[in-house]
Amino acid sequence: MSDRIGRLRRVSWRSVIGKSPRSVAGQVFLLQAALVVLLVVCAVVALVVQSDRDTSTEAKRRSVAVAQTFAHSPGVVQAVQSPDPSKVLQPLTEAGRKAAGVDFIVVMDTHGIRYTHPLPEKIGHRFVGRIGPSLAGKVYTESVHGPLGHEVQATVPVRDTDGKVIALVSAGLKVKNVSSEMHRQLPLILGAGAGALALSTGGTALVGRRLRRQTRSLAPDEMTRMYEHHDTVLHSVREGVLIVDADGLLLLANDEALRLLDLPPGAEGRNLRELPELDPVLVELLTSGREASDEVHFAGGRLLAVNQRPTDCAGGPAGTVVTLRDSTELQALAGRAELARERLELLYDAGLGIGTTLDVIRTADELAQIAVPRFADFVTVDLADGVLHGDEPAPTATDMRRVAVGGIRDDHPLYEKGRLIDFLPSTPQARGYDAGRTEMVTDLSVANGWQAQDPERARQIVEYGIHSLITAPIRARGVVLGMANFWRSKRDPFDVEELSLAEELVARAAVSIDNARRYQREHALAVTLQRSLLPRALPEQSALEVAYRYLPAQSGVSGDWFDVIPLPGSRVALAVGDVVGHGLHAAATMGRLRTAVHNFSTLDLPPDELLSHMDDLVGRIDQDEACSEAPGEIVGATCLYAIYDPITRRCVMARAGHLAPALVHPDGSVTFPDLPAGPPLGLGGMPFQTAELELAEGTQLVLYTDGLIEDRRRDLDVGMELLRRSLAGHPERSPEESCRAVLAELLPERPKDDVALLIARTRALPPSQVADWDVPRDPAAVSGMRGAVSDTLEEWGLSELGFGMELVLSELITNAIRYGSEPIHVRLIHDRTLICEVSDGSSTSPHLRYAATTDEGGRGLFLVSQLAERWGTRYTPQGKVIWAELTVPETPEVPGFLEIPDIPLE
Repeated sequence: MSDRIGRLRRVSWRSVIGKSPRSVAGQVFLLQAALVVLLVVCAVVALVVQSDRDTSTEAKRRSVAVAQTFAHSPGVVQAVQSPDPSKVLQPLTEAGRKAAGVDFIVVMDTHGIRYTHPLPEKIGHRFVGRIGPSLAGKVYTESVHGPLGHEVQATVPVRDTDGKVIALVSAGLKVKNVSSEMHRQLPLILGAGAGALALSTGGTALVGRRLRRQTRSLAPDEMTRMYEHHDTVLHSVREGVLIVDADGLLLLANDEALRLLDLPPGAEGRNLRELPELDPVLVELLTSGREASDEVHFAGGRLLAVNQRPTDCAGGPAGTVVTLRDSTELQALAGRAELARERLELLYDAGLGIGTTLDVIRTADELAQIAVPRFADFVTVDLADGVLHGDEPAPTATDMRRVAVGGIRDDHPLYEKGRLIDFLPSTPQARGYDAGRTEMVTDLSVANGWQAQDPERARQIVEYGIHSLITAPIRARGVVLGMANFWRSKRDPFDVEELSLAEELVARAAVSIDNARRYQREHALAVTLQRSLLPRALPEQSALEVAYRYLPAQSGVSGDWFDVIPLPGSRVALAVGDVVGHGLHAAATMGRLRTAVHNFSTLDLPPDELLSHMDDLVGRIDQDEACSEAPGEIVGATCLYAIYDPITRRCVMARAGHLAPALVHPDGSVTFPDLPAGPPLGLGGMPFQTAELELAEGTQLVLYTDGLIEDRRRDLDVGMELLRRSLAGHPERSPEESCRAVLAELLPERPKDDVALLIARTRALPPSQVADWDVPRDPAAVSGMRGAVSDTLEEWGLSELGFGMELVLSELITNAIRYGSEPIHVRLIHDRTLICEVSDGSSTSPHLRYAATTDEGGRGLFLVSQLAERWGTRYTPQGKVIWAELTVPETPEVPGFLEIPDIPLE
């Protein structure tokens, strides 16, 4: 047993000493080290003190010798007795000082007045020190603070031939020079001490190492505790411990190891290969010597987690230490935990992967993709057919449309996608749909109610290997929208615990499907509303060749709109606008604004006045919605309105916060006219300005909304440049071809915002189809005008309209002469209709009224309204224009007119 303990306790002596300072080895080592350090320190101190004492004695001895030598030198007595002792002695003392290696030699009289000094300025001053003993004939040494600093000096008397003291000589050294001698010896002293300390410590370490090998660095009480801990660990822990040597010999096995491996009591000391109770695979691991971490092996009917490590890592004998842990119950628990983790992960992925779009069929496909193969081998989703159209589902499981099919294979016999199914009441789908609860069939081969739906197909499904089914209702807001069916063939049949998982999966999809259904219904309503509000076909007119495109955004309908409105005098108004926002509110607001533009255009207002009225209208809409109990969104809208006259080829336009149009000139160049930018509609307070352009025949006027050129991936300037490039260089293209080219260049994919594009190529009415006259303000001129008009109609081949036109013209000219002011002008236009215009300089407008039987007048305008198809008044800066249109029988083909096809709005 002691050998086992020794093999288990191979640790370094440094760690043992650090953990157990009371061990025998530690105590001996510390005592020896302390004694060595003390002896070395004492020796160094003694050497330092002795060196200091010897140096001081040597300094005093040298000072006395130098002073006595100089005092007895020949000629010193004569020099002292000379008239100027300093002149003679100063050079002698300096030469002697340098030769003797002292710091100073001072000669003084018996009163202590210096004759010499290393510092000449100190000559004649009193000597610092005691001179009494020297005057008495003694040699005196002392330490003083003199002119040179801290000094050690010796003073001796100078005697004449009679033995009388006639002068004194003092010689000495500075203390710092004396100390430097000692300091030069100190490194040698310390080096000797360090060497002695290292030598003694090394010897102590050798002795301590031998002692540690013998005592294992343990104190007696630690040895006792170690034996107690050894017994406790080996016999009390619930983990098996084995120690195996390099030859496979079992050195140690605790009680738990014997129990887990079913080993006999005498197994210790035997080779593992000789123990028939052990599994061969486990024996191979235990005798291989390799490392193992939580390897699971079967032994004695248990699953054991085995950990194995070699014992020779720290220099010990070759072998392995093995721990065994019973993980049978842990494996079962881990399996259940893993299953729960997989289910939670499936639900998490379902929350992220189902309902990514507001599309019913796409959401059903996502449910099938998430569930296969992690929960089921096949998944089918059946929805009430009305749900696909945004309607409420039927009360029973009839008219169910299969919208999603997914599985691990594609050759399954399940109903195909798109099929309309009427489930019988005996099927689990019908029962689940009616009751709103999940149904489970663990064995489809014996489920008669399910097989009654389609016996032949049921037989094919069973033969294919599909054996169990869970059908869960897709329920949202208390309404069942359809059924989700989960089928298994390769895996174990469904169990009761999996019902809740199926319900959770379907519940996550149900909310998304219901949201998609409601969105689809709202989207369909908005699209229907918008299509009913947008123009279905372009009106007939001769001034412009027009093509258009409307593209709804991915997120649904918006408030983009456009319009082409014929005006009196063969003129045409073009309008394009954009209402901020999406959905029903934007579409409804767009309809209101488009209707308002139509109404204001019948007044034949200039573009700036029309936009002012629109601005007031949008402001009132915002005010009304802000004051309502359920306020809607604040309206924000932009608009561009232009009027083109094919007779003068002039175009007047104004804009309210809208983008400027593009002009494609007949030479193929593209420009953006400098059109004043007014504020968006609804802000109020700012006037709108117009710009008037003269357009050459064949010029293309391009009106559009911001969805065409704006994009989060590019700046507005980049979009404008792309539009210019797509239009430039192709003057021969028709507006229809230009629309296709612009959309292909700027919108290769479906736009994220609504896009309205309107391209109109200008035409000019030939001068041969227009006739005009200036009329003097004289009633007699009316008859002459009738004749001129009749001749013109004769030239145009419209003589059959001469009688009616003469009556209309006579009435309008008579009213202008009688009630208007000069200048009076008449213009006759031959277009799709015959148009007569009479203008004068006044702004008074005639009104239609019914004349009484006794009235002499008031019947002229009534007669005009009966003969003309339409008539009206428009105001100009110079006055007003009264116009009337007469229908041309069997309208001939007007040169340059092109019938506009009905283009779909998408």
